[in-house]
Amino acid sequence: MTITSEDVYKLAPFVRTLGVEFTELTSAVVAARLHHAVELSTTGGGLHGGALMGLADAAAAVCAVLNAAPGALPATTDSTTHFLRPIHGLAHAVAEPMRASRTAVVVEVKIVDESGELCVHVIQTVQTRGPAAAG
Repeated sequence: MTITSEDVYKLAPFVRTLGVEFTELTSAVVAARLHHAVELSTTGGGLHGGALMGLADAAAAVCAVLNAAPGALPATTDSTTHFLRPIHGLAHAVAEPMRASRTAVVVEVKIVDESGELCVHVIQTVQTRGPAAAG
């Protein structure tokens, strides 16, 4: 299955609004980045945790879809986030599948800063059932 950034933005417009840019989209690795912006910052000038969680969620959802049956729609059912240090510049996220089943994918997301320091660690379970029947 092939997915482009534009496919993601059409299905999840918030991802574009947030400013997430995808740099790699494969079943093994989904890489994305988020540029620092004042509008996305919090006390001390670092990227807000909600913005970083949005980056992680977008990367995890795309990773789950790339590891699911064709036509699957992602829905996050569980997410654990550990904020380890603030990010004041560009945030780089890498999402990798840990386990894929018929109905869900568990994804690990690591977000690092420009120096490569681990700043955020996320484990997310994404349900990947097929599209709902029209009715």
